[in-house]
Amino acid sequence: MKRLALIFTLLAAPAWAVDPSEMLDDPVLEERAREISQLVRCPVCSNESIDESNAPVSEELRLIIRERLVAGDTNEEILTYLSARFGEFVLLNPSRDGANLLLWLAAPAMLLLGGAVAIAATRRKGSHVEEGLTPEEQAELDKILRS
Repeated sequence: MKRLALIFTLLAAPAWAVDPSEMLDDPVLEERAREISQLVRCPVCSNESIDESNAPVSEELRLIIRERLVAGDTNEEILTYLSARFGEFVLLNPSRDGANLLLWLAAPAMLLLGGAVAIAATRRKGSHVEEGLTPEEQAELDKILRS
């Protein structure tokens, strides 16, 4: 029974961040607010959505989202408003265009470049065949070893 209670407690953990006083009376709008809140990054907490964060700034962002929903904005309009006001950093999944495209493609490009360098180094090392000593070198070595 304790395990079951623990499981339910852990599953409900993200719901602790949203204060009941913040919630909208309309369940459809509240569901939309929660969906949008999961797409917005808390500026204080690293990689945590404002839906999960207890930071005061997250509470303010959740209230802004709910105000915009009541005003009739669409989900996209709200996300555009937040990114225009707070910068694109506030979005957990930023757009993949412009300067962001460079950032999105940098990691795979570096991985491919590193793989190409590793393959080239391996092939170069494998093509280098160590040969035995020439007769002159062997005679010199024997002379040194006898001394």
